[in-house]
Amino acid sequence: MGSYWLSSLGVLALCLLSVALAVYSGSSKGFAGKLSGPVIPADDDNPLYRIDRVHMNSVEALAPFVVPAMLAMMVGVGPVTLAVLVWVHLAIRLTHMAIYLRGGNAAKGGNVRTILYVSGAVVTLVLILVTGWAALR
Repeated sequence: MGSYWLSSLGVLALCLLSVALAVYSGSSKGFAGKLSGPVIPADDDNPLYRIDRVHMNSVEALAPFVVPAMLAMMVGVGPVTLAVLVWVHLAIRLTHMAIYLRGGNAAKGGNVRTILYVSGAVVTLVLILVTGWAALR
């Protein structure tokens, strides 16, 4: 597994991002005097809602990416191929997070945010296909 050190660091960074966003979301709600759970109003103009949603988007994207990434290491996907997929996915997630947290038109379900979310899903799909192909060989 030594050849997968760069991919492993990327996967750990994705996990750390998700945990950091959980802490940020929970503490933001606490400082605002809100209860845990869904944020109301569910409106992209509400910063607490955006913080909560960017955390949930991170959680929703984590398992479908991390599981095939770990399987990719087990079935022998090329280390460079896997590292590129992991770090591209991480870059997409970080950019998505920054845009969503910043607010404004780009955060309101606009083209940029949607393109980033779908791009992350496409990278995940490519990872699943590459891993499946390596498992079959």
